[in-house]
Amino acid sequence: MKTSKRLENAIQKLYNAFHNDLLHPEYCDKCAVGNIFENRDTWQHFTDSHGSLKLNYVGLVNQNFGKKFYGYTPLELLQIEVSFLKGCGYQLPFRPGSKRPNNPTDKDLQFNGLCEVINYLCELDGVSNVMDYTQLFEVKTTSIKEEANILTA
Repeated sequence: MKTSKRLENAIQKLYNAFHNDLLHPEYCDKCAVGNIFENRDTWQHFTDSHGSLKLNYVGLVNQNFGKKFYGYTPLELLQIEVSFLKGCGYQLPFRPGSKRPNNPTDKDLQFNGLCEVINYLCELDGVSNVMDYTQLFEVKTTSIKEEANILTA
C-alpha cells in the first residue's frame, strides 16, 4: 500500500513515542500531536482548550492562510488530538475536573488512543487503515460447484 510521507512520518514518531514511553495524553509535548511536533507544544496555541476542535484566533489565521505543520493543517492537528484523547477515554475538552483515566500511561489505554489516531490519519490520506488486521484472517469461501470446476480444469 502506498502511503504519504506525512502519514509515514507521523506513524513512525507515534510508534517510537509508544515504545520509548514518551507518550502522555495530558502533556501537550508528549501527546499524539506533541510527538508529531517532535515534542514541542507550540500546536496548543491553535485552540484555547486541550481536546477542543474550536480554533482560536491564532489557529484560524494559520488555517485560513493554508499553513501546514508536519503536513497537517491546524484543524487536522486538533482532530488528531481529539481522536487520541477520546481513544484514551478522556472527556473533552480536557479541563480540570473532566473525566479521565486513572493511569494515563497505561499501555493498553495508549494503544487504544493510537489506534484511533492512526485510523483518522489513514482517513485523511484516503488509504485503508494500516492497523486493520482483519484482512489477514479473511478466508475465501468457494462453493462446491466452484471447487469442482477448479478440480476439473
